[in-house]
Amino acid sequence: MGPLKILAIILIVAGVLGLAYGTFTYTKEEHTANVGPLTFSVKDKETVNVPLWASVGAIAVGVVLLVSGRNK
Repeated sequence: MGPLKILAIILIVAGVLGLAYGTFTYTKEEHTANVGPLTFSVKDKETVNVPLWASVGAIAVGVVLLVSGRNK
């Protein structure tokens, strides 16, 4: 399996996951304060919306790469 097929499969899987879920959430640590033996930190949850066009585009590009790789 060549690198082009692997990239095509990754794009197709990413596109399908983008269509299925639509968003993903991650947590990032903003501020940390140490006061003596105590440690305080602020964690923010960030949500990223995956656009529909990006998911469909990833699937389309993946399919084109997969089909074009077969002809060679």
